[in-house]
Order: sequence, then structure tokens, then C-alpha cells
Amino acid sequence: QVHVVEFGGGSVQAGGSLVLSCTASGHSVNIGCMAWFRQTPGKEREGVAAVGTDGSMRYADSVKGRFTISKDNDRNNLYLYLQMNSLKPEDTAMYYCAADAICGPTSLLGEDYKYWGQGTQVTVSA
Repeated sequence: QVHVVEFGGGSVQAGGSLVLSCTASGHSVNIGCMAWFRQTPGKEREGVAAVGTDGSMRYADSVKGRFTISKDNDRNNLYLYLQMNSLKPEDTAMYYCAADAICGPTSLLGEDYKYWGQGTQVTVSA
């Protein structure tokens, strides 16, 4: 079983920056791909950024040039980060970290990820 936990959400003014962190533990050695998603009430979940098994990265058009995804690991855990710059009020959402061991092409589709965290709230004020 893989346990996923997000950290780093908070409130920031428009134009500011935040860094989200995610830790995947447990049988994380099997994890090949990870991604960040976000969702606001009444809207569908949106893939924000993903990193594949081969290190390839993919971003939603809405965050290209502003957000950067990165991945790291130690002996027991995998770590995923999302550097968010030039934040806009429309970036306000609950952000979720997702991971899977069975990975195809780098994906921003939620259905392609098995393990999910509980989410961390990001609020950007105008």
C-alpha cells in the first residue's frame, strides 16, 4: 500500500508564490509516475502537472511558464514538488498529489493514477 500526503498549501496574494510538497511512502519504490491535480467546488478535477517514469513533464496550458514540477527520492520515499509562481485568483483550489506504479505516457488524467492524497488548500486573493 502507498500512502500519499501533501504539504504546503496556504493563502497568498496574487502574484505571489507557493511550494507544494508531496510524500509517497509505503511501497513507494514501485511508483513510476506522479502528478498534481486541483479541484474547486462545482468544477471538474483538473490535471495541473505530471512527471512520468522517464522524467518527462507535462503541464496544463493554464499553468505553463508559472508552475514547475519536480521529483526526488530517498531510500524509502518519493517526493513530489510543485513550485507555483505568479499565482492568480483562478489558481485557488484544493490541490491533490497522485501516484501510480503502472504508468503509460505522462498523463494529466486522474483515471491514470491509483494513489491519492487528501489534498491541501491553496487560496490566492486578488
